[in-house]
Amino acid sequence: MSASLALRLCVPVGADTAVATRRAAPGTLQEESQACPAVPPRVEASSLKRSSWGVLLTGVVGGTLVTLYAVVTPFVTPALRKICLPFVPATPKQVENVLKMLQCRSGSVVDIGSGDGRIVVAAAKAGFRAFGYELNPWLVWYARYQAWRAGVHGSTKFYISDLWKVTFSQYTNVVVFGVPQMMLQLEKKLELELKDDARVIACRFPFPHWTPECVTGEGIDTVWAYDARDFRGRERQP
Repeated sequence: MSASLALRLCVPVGADTAVATRRAAPGTLQEESQACPAVPPRVEASSLKRSSWGVLLTGVVGGTLVTLYAVVTPFVTPALRKICLPFVPATPKQVENVLKMLQCRSGSVVDIGSGDGRIVVAAAKAGFRAFGYELNPWLVWYARYQAWRAGVHGSTKFYISDLWKVTFSQYTNVVVFGVPQMMLQLEKKLELELKDDARVIACRFPFPHWTPECVTGEGIDTVWAYDARDFRGRERQP
C-alpha cells in the first residue's frame, strides 16, 4: 500500500478535497500511522481476561477473610475479656464425677460455660432437665447437635449468653468448669442468686471461701460439691 493511499484512508469524511488528494511527502508514513492507531483484538481480549481474573481473585480472597473472621472471632473474643473462660473439654472421669454429685438430687441442672455440651447431655441422660450457657455460638450449635444425636434434645436447652448477664436463681443444680480468676466473683454472684436447696458443683478449681459438702476424684478430675444452705452459714434443714 502506498503512502498516499494510507493518507486517504485516514482523512475524515467531508474534509477538504485538496487535503484528501494531496500526495504524502516522503517520510510521512510513520506520522500517518501514529495518527490512526489500531488496537489489535488480541490485546483487548487479553486485557479483559486479566481483568476478570483480578475480580475473581479479589472475590475469593475477600470471601476467605470473611469466613476466617466468622470462625475465629468467637474463639478469640473470649480470650480478650478481663476474665477468660477458655474451652477445655471435660474428661470422661470428670463427667462421671459430676454425675456422682448429682445422685439423689432432683430439679434442673445448668452448666455454666457448657462448651460442647457433654455435661448437659450426660445430665439429661440421667433424667434431669438440663441447660447450658455458652458464649461461643459454634460450640452451642455443636452441643445442640450432640443432644439431638444422643436423643435428649427434648430435655436440653443451650443458650448463647455471657454468664455474668444471666440469673441462675431458677436452677437447682449448678455445674461450673471455672478458672481461678473468676471463682471469687462467681462465688459472690451465686450466693446472691441461688435458693437454699441449690447445689453448686465445681470442676478443676474449688471456690475460695466455701466449704465443700463432699469431694471426689483427684488431679484435674477433682470435683467439689457445695450446698447453698451451708455456704450461706445457715443450718441444714432435716
